[in-house]
Amino acid sequence: MVPLITSTQDHHLAEKYFVSGNYSRAASIYEEAITVEPDIKSHYWYLGLALLLQGQEVEAQTTWFMAIMEGEAEQVEAWSTELINILETEAERRESLEEYLIAEKIRRSIKEIAPQNINNLLSLIKITIKLETYTNDDIEELGLIKILQSEPKAEVKLELLIQTLEGVLNQYFLYPSSLDFAKSCVPFFQNNPQLLLCIILPSAVEIACSHRFPRIASQLCEIYLELNPNNPEVIGHIAGFYESSLQFEKAISAAKSFYEQVQELPDMVFANRQILRCLMSAGGHWEESCTINQRQESLVKTLIEANPINLDNVRVCRLVNANFFAPYIEDNPQKNRGIQNSLLQLCHTNIANYAKEAVNKYYQGNLGRKKSAIANKKLKLGYLSSCLRSHSVGWLSRWLFQHHDHDKFEINAYFISTNTDSDPLHDWYLSKVDKAYKSSKTGEITEEIYQDEIDILIDLDSITLDVTCEVMCMKPAPVQVTWLGWDASGSPSVDYFIADPYVLPESAQAYYSEKIWRLPQTYVAVDGFEVSVPTVTREELDIPHDAVVFFSAQRGFKRHPEITRMQLRIIKEVPNSYFLIKGLSDEESIKKFFDHLAEEENVDTAKFRFLPGVMSESIHRANLGVADIVLDTYPYNGATTTLETLWMCIPMVTKVGEQFAARNSYTMMMNAGITEGIAWTDEEYVEWGVRLGKDEALRQQIAWKLKQSRKTSPLWNGKQFTREMENAYTQMWEIYMSS
Repeated sequence: MVPLITSTQDHHLAEKYFVSGNYSRAASIYEEAITVEPDIKSHYWYLGLALLLQGQEVEAQTTWFMAIMEGEAEQVEAWSTELINILETEAERRESLEEYLIAEKIRRSIKEIAPQNINNLLSLIKITIKLETYTNDDIEELGLIKILQSEPKAEVKLELLIQTLEGVLNQYFLYPSSLDFAKSCVPFFQNNPQLLLCIILPSAVEIACSHRFPRIASQLCEIYLELNPNNPEVIGHIAGFYESSLQFEKAISAAKSFYEQVQELPDMVFANRQILRCLMSAGGHWEESCTINQRQESLVKTLIEANPINLDNVRVCRLVNANFFAPYIEDNPQKNRGIQNSLLQLCHTNIANYAKEAVNKYYQGNLGRKKSAIANKKLKLGYLSSCLRSHSVGWLSRWLFQHHDHDKFEINAYFISTNTDSDPLHDWYLSKVDKAYKSSKTGEITEEIYQDEIDILIDLDSITLDVTCEVMCMKPAPVQVTWLGWDASGSPSVDYFIADPYVLPESAQAYYSEKIWRLPQTYVAVDGFEVSVPTVTREELDIPHDAVVFFSAQRGFKRHPEITRMQLRIIKEVPNSYFLIKGLSDEESIKKFFDHLAEEENVDTAKFRFLPGVMSESIHRANLGVADIVLDTYPYNGATTTLETLWMCIPMVTKVGEQFAARNSYTMMMNAGITEGIAWTDEEYVEWGVRLGKDEALRQQIAWKLKQSRKTSPLWNGKQFTREMENAYTQMWEIYMSS
């Protein structure tokens, strides 16, 4: 506490009562002091504080104001400052003791005396965040933004402003007032934009990636760019945030601006990849996408040839998925897998360099565990993913988690950047594992996996997430496997890639760095899907009841012009047919894309119906019932969408290619006992589409076979599939232990 103005023993005793919490006794001493020394104002300040701490707020305020009103203007200002200093000191002491309710009470009293004291108001916001009582209205009610925007600028403690802004953005980013507050803070960082960057960018990444609100993240970056409009780091991130929030034109523009600003080869690879991502997501930009992809291939090859070995972790993480879009553009696994393998070897080398100590620790530790391993012990499985939530991987993985044998296997899950506030499927996963661990930091995740002594680590993300890939490259577990989330990453640290007899051709091992482990029947299985009430009818879509309805539901990524041409040729050949088109993309550009191809193929655009997204997957599946035939994409097939189509007993047409992504629908149809609709050439694809469109009896026959397949097909037997996966894990471990 601030020392008393007089130094009598009574005042020292009062201080002791204050510290011990005996406010009533302290108040009595100050009342006596006022009687003896009525001109010493600090007696009044401390008496009011003692009353305040007893819950007598009105009496405290009255004591202070009566004492202040006795003076002239200059005295009033000095006395007020003295009182505020005493209250401020006590508030800080309470905050250091984490007595936030008391600190809040004191600071609200300071506000009554000095409502414009900006640092007190910021401290109040900090306290309400600690108490979890902060609301969207607090900033406005305190007048905080007006004070921050006033001229001349308020004297703000910068460290306090930083802490308050971080607290608001980390926990209350959904409040509209939070962005207003962030914007009002910008002028105070005029001379140090890097300091603001260290607040804004991590918050934006967390908001976009963990909480799935990319539009708010982009707005936050826009606020920073008002201060520093040419910061390449922020422009590179905002391009991704725009794309994720479906602001495609802004995304493309930002990505191109980012590319123009960078000069180092690794940064150029990442920036060019951002352009490609934005173009592909929007859909309808195929000619430009192909040009950018050619440049990407050239940049990646140049980087591989340069073989840098001292890249930092940020650059490495940006490189792991630099080749991501190649399979969407061409079905050429010999070439693209070669590039992917070399790229991941480069990333692996750099990770082993900058994380040398940890990588060596895991290697030596796992080797020591192997030597002292107990025979026939329960295997520890670790699943690593950002997608064990309402996501395609989350929907398809759940039967494995549902049917795992916990008597033979210990199941851990390592969740990356997963928000649990509003996702029931994620909550379900939490209930199905022996241990759940959540983090978005590679070092924390790898150390946890290592300390948990995981035997087999299963990666469900592949290169779709940089953190997952970096974790796998550090090899915290002795056996590492990739399954489901994408094609294999190509990382030298991954031992196996789960496949089946159909999803990869027999020759595929020649261009995979991982050992391909083929399950006996299918590489994925589900017990079924939830189906809700449909929200789409033919009447609403202005489609006659006797029409033949073709359907395609894929993201802009997958709408290759060549397969789209074939789909339009089918529509053209089938009388009274309509084409339903659905999937995340830029509505305007995708319509232009279809209209342009329709003009070239002489197809009436009146046959097209563009469907918006729906609230839930179960409604999406129900709405599939409006279709007669589903037309698959190529060179990148559907996966979850194919399973949903087959579960809803709808015939489909797919073209089989060479790469993993071009054979998903093929393996699923084979495992459902359906060969009708499987095409090996462009001509067969069109022929099957026309035949199914014209032959209602054939469609009914396929629908009946699909319905019957629910009873016998390995595709719909999650328990059998789980046993086959567990057998694979057991054999992998036996191979490791005997090697």
